Amino acid sequence: MHFTSLASLDHSEGTVQLHANNGTSNDLILHPAPNPNDPNDPLRWPRWKKHVCFASVCAFTFLANFGIGGLGPAFYGLSLEFEKTQTETSALLLWPILTFGLFNFLWVPLANYFGKRPVFVFCSLLLSVCYLWGALAQSFRSLLWSNIIGAFAGASTEALGAAIVNDLYFLHERGNLMGVYMNSISGGNTIGPLICGFIITSYSWRVHKWLSFALTAANFLVVLFLCPETRYARSDAASPATSSAPSLDSVPIEGQDVEKSAKIAVRDTQLPKKSFLQDLSLWSGVPKNTNLLNLFLRPFPMIVYPAVIFSFLGYAVSLAWVVAINILNSFVLQAPPYNWKPSINGLINIPGLIGNLFGAWAGGWLVDKYSDYRSKKNAGVFEPETRLHLLIIPAIIVPAGCLAFGYGVAQTLHWTALFFGYGMVAVGLTFVPVCTMVYVSDCYLPVNADALLLVNGLKNVVAFGFLYGVVPWVTKSGYVDSFGTQAGVFVAIMALAIPLSLYGAKLRHKSAQWRIVLQ
Repeated sequence: MHFTSLASLDHSEGTVQLHANNGTSNDLILHPAPNPNDPNDPLRWPRWKKHVCFASVCAFTFLANFGIGGLGPAFYGLSLEFEKTQTETSALLLWPILTFGLFNFLWVPLANYFGKRPVFVFCSLLLSVCYLWGALAQSFRSLLWSNIIGAFAGASTEALGAAIVNDLYFLHERGNLMGVYMNSISGGNTIGPLICGFIITSYSWRVHKWLSFALTAANFLVVLFLCPETRYARSDAASPATSSAPSLDSVPIEGQDVEKSAKIAVRDTQLPKKSFLQDLSLWSGVPKNTNLLNLFLRPFPMIVYPAVIFSFLGYAVSLAWVVAINILNSFVLQAPPYNWKPSINGLINIPGLIGNLFGAWAGGWLVDKYSDYRSKKNAGVFEPETRLHLLIIPAIIVPAGCLAFGYGVAQTLHWTALFFGYGMVAVGLTFVPVCTMVYVSDCYLPVNADALLLVNGLKNVVAFGFLYGVVPWVTKSGYVDSFGTQAGVFVAIMALAIPLSLYGAKLRHKSAQWRIVLQ
């Protein structure tokens, strides 16, 4: 067991040559560099295979939130059915949020040691069983524990899903695909309540759990038969900015046309391609250069990296503000003076979904395009800090949404004020984590799984701490003061992007020398 520096693993320190910019062309350069001699390299998989694997991970993440967070519109009815207070009923969401965060620290080391596939297969099955348990639960305690253990299973995708994006796709694709992934997380908490509202009005909350069970069981079969192991031992984790990395046409990708492949001179040392049955194996070996204890301990020193601190704080408040509205809105809209039915109450998730979609698009695709544009203006050199420039968008929209919702409830304004407020706050739930988590991956690619583990684990712990006290806080201080404070906190955290944008390259160079990476 010894410590080394990030610089010894990645000489580029996050700054890479993204475009050739040789005076005659501006060809895109692939990062990380795929292995031209190994058809089993996930970066060389055919697009359909990548997309099926990625889609199943997104579906699992979506369903983990759909079946648990989707019960929001039922909270008011559940509090009456089981004779629980507002605070007690909110435990159905609060404790799963904490579980989602804490058990990242279990699943990610296990997946790094034994492989991502066995973890996803087991957790997909366990989540299915928990939703079946929830549908049959006869007491509040039983329902609560089905949610908690379901969150224990769902926690496996919080960080590993983001790491799989890095396993399957190149640097120039990460932002857009991370946007899709974050939409799958947030979508479970918006589409879930929207559907649940109609279901519990016509049937009961148990039907929502049965639907969650059926969808999760179907996705388990996809994970079992169509999702191979994505973990891959890559000799060069990142290419230096001055090196000549492969371009988009220089490496054979399975399924690419023959004419393009004919341009490529591939050596005769090609490794054999795995068969379908070999792809289904749950055993892919264990790392020889580390042990399981190292993998459990390795993430924690990375909390000192500036990008990790900024990312988890930004993600934590973005999540907490949205979930706070999820917890509170049914007690506002289903009680006097609004007196809405759960089906109508669930419609508040339509602006939430629109906000999520816009945030994921802007934080992913738009930021990718902006960063690509900036790299071309910078002689083809990509600087990770360019991803942070567009955080000005949520820094304006989210606080305005907090104020709209807080004043809307306090003054009993028209429901459109609450809807617009929620939609604006929801922009941050996807924009901020997409932008900042891709920034973390860009800066610390060789250790991105450990860095993202910290981001995902700590953000849930921080969010739980806030949400545990949000109902008493709102009850005591009122909606105006509490949501006004939330707006101020969000702006303060987004302001941390300014020094990172100005001095990020120097901070990356300095932090890359720190000997904190456990080998």
